[in-house]
Amino acid sequence: MNKNTLASLEYRGGNETKHGMFCANPRQKNMRTMILIAIILLLSCQNGPDTTHLEKDLVHLGTKIPLSDVDGRIDHLSYDQAGHRLFVAAFGNNTVEVVDLATRTRIHTITGLSEPQGVCYIPATGRLVVANGGNGVCVFYDGTNYSEVGRVSLGGDADNVRLDRGRLYVGYGGGAIAVIDPAAMKVLGDLSLKGHPESFQLNDSGRIFINVPDKNEIVVGVTGKVAATAEWKNKGASANFPMALDKKDGRLFVVYRHPAQLRMLDCRSDAVLASSSCVGDADDVFYDARSGLIFVTGGDGYLDVFRGTTLVNHLATRKGARTSLWLPDQRKLILAVPARGGEPAALWVYALHP
Repeated sequence: MNKNTLASLEYRGGNETKHGMFCANPRQKNMRTMILIAIILLLSCQNGPDTTHLEKDLVHLGTKIPLSDVDGRIDHLSYDQAGHRLFVAAFGNNTVEVVDLATRTRIHTITGLSEPQGVCYIPATGRLVVANGGNGVCVFYDGTNYSEVGRVSLGGDADNVRLDRGRLYVGYGGGAIAVIDPAAMKVLGDLSLKGHPESFQLNDSGRIFINVPDKNEIVVGVTGKVAATAEWKNKGASANFPMALDKKDGRLFVVYRHPAQLRMLDCRSDAVLASSSCVGDADDVFYDARSGLIFVTGGDGYLDVFRGTTLVNHLATRKGARTSLWLPDQRKLILAVPARGGEPAALWVYALHP
């Protein structure tokens, strides 16, 4: 809406006619209100995802695995490829749910947790690490019998977890990423930040890219020196939570919540290569190198699939279903769907057509 249009809709009360368009009698006041609402709704529709390039039957919902007694928000997921097990951080339930994807059944529940957020299975040691937001503790479990084998206290709000070249990286607290030796269960160092880190990604050259929405920026660091080297300020968007990386072509995919937007950035700079509107309240984004597709899941209740920044699937899910996990070898996306409206929590399994 331009400045002249806004001026023509301006009304300051009294009995005078303003700008020759609206008067102060009740009928004209109501008409003015209706026109304003219509314009706002029209602009909202124009800012939504562009659904003019949708492709039929690209991604489809294959099955639903019930998590009938899981309440509250569900956070991140991790996968044990050899054992076909999915680990689900049930934040609001203070549990981690273990699901056998081959049989589509829940096989175990880990209890006694404090708002579990990040979860990561470590194939080399057969251990599972769970980052707890409530008490800031990373708990290590034996991946066979689920007994606790150790813990590392980070002080508060332990969140996203990444495993890279034998090291664990855990975002936590008011602004840091801990580097942990998972075998020794010992902190090796900290990368200090100015705000709480959300999603982050590591490339093969030892660079780390970190979303810090509290400071409206993306921080670039070096893992070897455990230090930040650049701060890329967000331009025209904020609340950058999910992030994915195209290691081969050096592209970073960042999703913002205000406005709801997917951006493709050049990893060598903060240049925005392309952008597109997407589902709101996004918390996960994944890039599949084989197909070139990008998957975005958001709490507004949609799974958006992009080819580049062109929306090719816009699938309705459920409100609050914002966390997910892409399994490239199986060509499947697992969506964590919380209980809502009388419907139980579940894992929705989407398959990508060859």
